[in-house]
Amino acid sequence: MLKAPAAPGSDPDVAGFLRSLEGERGASPHTLVAYGRDLAQFARFVHDQGITAWAQVTPPLARRYVASLSRRYARSAIARQLSAVRTFFRFLYREGKVSVNPLVLISTPRRQRRLPAFLTPEEVKIVLGAPDTSTARGRRDRAILELLYATGMRVAELVALRLQDVQDGGELRVTGKGRKERVVLVADAAVAALRHYLRDGRPQLVTRRSTDAVFVNARGGSLSDRGVRVILDRTIHRAALARRISPHVLRHTFATHLLDGGADLRVVQELLGHVDLATTQIYTHVSRDWLKRVYDKAHPRA
Repeated sequence: MLKAPAAPGSDPDVAGFLRSLEGERGASPHTLVAYGRDLAQFARFVHDQGITAWAQVTPPLARRYVASLSRRYARSAIARQLSAVRTFFRFLYREGKVSVNPLVLISTPRRQRRLPAFLTPEEVKIVLGAPDTSTARGRRDRAILELLYATGMRVAELVALRLQDVQDGGELRVTGKGRKERVVLVADAAVAALRHYLRDGRPQLVTRRSTDAVFVNARGGSLSDRGVRVILDRTIHRAALARRISPHVLRHTFATHLLDGGADLRVVQELLGHVDLATTQIYTHVSRDWLKRVYDKAHPRA
């Protein structure tokens, strides 16, 4: 019996689906929360339409749901929610709980292509030089910024680093999306900043509460995603840059600067941990757009 859930995952079928995502795909807690929230919203919609079982959901009903979303959400948000519902019905079909997937023929709204923001080499230099490395926290902040720019790793990957993941020879073992491990290369400047922090910063920050996290907060516990964002906000304020920058901008900057320097697209894909090359190709547009702006500004006949 389908009920409008009070909380994501309260429907037994949705709960089973989320467990399968976690077990089979290694979905992150963030992904599970997002899928649960999207499915709870879909369940409320179909419940209000008088539907009492998932098998009663039809393509026309699914189209009405898309129409209701289009009045409230951007195309990117609609695409994400449809992906969650479509994947859920694939699970129900596999489990024999529905005979068809009603979203098979429902097209996903075409997303607007928005080029990711990135920093110029001059801005990167200013940002990396902003932390006060005479303090333990400053040495930590410098190591964080250097690593994000030198490796392109995600913030979740950075805060998940453990001491045993730091390898000799300027390499890190990183656990990315879907719990997939990869080894990332680290530039000399970032290696030096990390070693400086591990030797002269981290020991001053850790407390008796033992943790093997590479990056720790002021209380000695593991640093969180939000903690990294606070550090970057503080750094941008110190650097006096007139723009707001998220940690992901450093990932975009890493990829863009590699391509500007002549790196092969598949190499960048591997370093970023992208499964699909098409995901990495967005940076070719960024790089091309950046080069055109530089050309237009610098060439006397442009």
